[in-house]
Amino acid sequence: MSKKKRKSNKKQKKTNFLGKIFFCFVMAIVVYFGINTFSFAQTLKFAQISDVHLSNKNVDTSYKVLASSQELFEDAIEQINEVPNIDFVIETGDLVDKPRKELVEKACKQLNKLNTPWYFAFGNHDAAIGTTFNKDEYFAFIKDKNSNITSSKRYYSFVPKNGYRVIVLDSTIDTRITANGEIPEEQLEWLDTELSKAKLQQQIPLIFMHNPLQEPFPSFHHRLLNAQELQAILDKYEMPIAIFTGHYHAAKIYKDGNILHVSTPSLVTYPNAFRIITINNLKDKVIFTFDFRETRLKEIQKKAKLMTFSASTLKGEEGDRNTVVIMQK
Repeated sequence: MSKKKRKSNKKQKKTNFLGKIFFCFVMAIVVYFGINTFSFAQTLKFAQISDVHLSNKNVDTSYKVLASSQELFEDAIEQINEVPNIDFVIETGDLVDKPRKELVEKACKQLNKLNTPWYFAFGNHDAAIGTTFNKDEYFAFIKDKNSNITSSKRYYSFVPKNGYRVIVLDSTIDTRITANGEIPEEQLEWLDTELSKAKLQQQIPLIFMHNPLQEPFPSFHHRLLNAQELQAILDKYEMPIAIFTGHYHAAKIYKDGNILHVSTPSLVTYPNAFRIITINNLKDKVIFTFDFRETRLKEIQKKAKLMTFSASTLKGEEGDRNTVVIMQK
């Protein structure tokens, strides 16, 4: 081999060696910053069903397709079971149309078909004055059928994954006939404590209750009566907070500062839908991805649309259904 060729090979080896060092250096930087960024990431995926209004009626009301409530509920459960990696399912009130034991038992049997843990928040149709199946008995029955709920109180919290705290409130009134909601002082104090824990442990609070803090549309007879008191508690905290509700049977997503308000429709009222929500908790932000799932029972949905007072109000805009919301920490 000539001297010139040996020199060329030596130079090539040196270039390759330096190239490998540079590549390793670049990869080290990428890995370092990747770990530094994504070590804070924790993905949570859950389904929110609301206002199932499970009924044994074979006739519909003025705007609810109650005669099809069982079929619509079964379809929602089947759809959720087809989605991979669901961490939990929560029903945000009015699980049944009347607080009767046989209906709650039927609802629990359906929910127990889920491939993932499920939870429950009280709605006004789950509570009634003078009923033989009051809220305490109702909740005890739910707990007996669902080992995931262990709280001795009708409001409770749990940690589904690191970086998140689920807070379930009972906003229903059972001392008089009303569709309005109210959160008692004892619950507000407890909520304040739960939010303090979330802040200390760097968790994203996810609040679930029936009555919205921010109405998707005005309704004097459905609003939360002490909304200002609840807002005052939330205003003490600057971290991202998400509130998931039902009650108004409408789709609405609204961000107000560090608070995200999410209203979800009813299964028995057009658009007969529920939500799959995926949350990515990153170092400097939280990303909410909303997947709006309508019933596959299209003939029932068509009927429900004809019965509603305002289909467009209940279905909302596209940004109230399938959207991505980013909240800075």
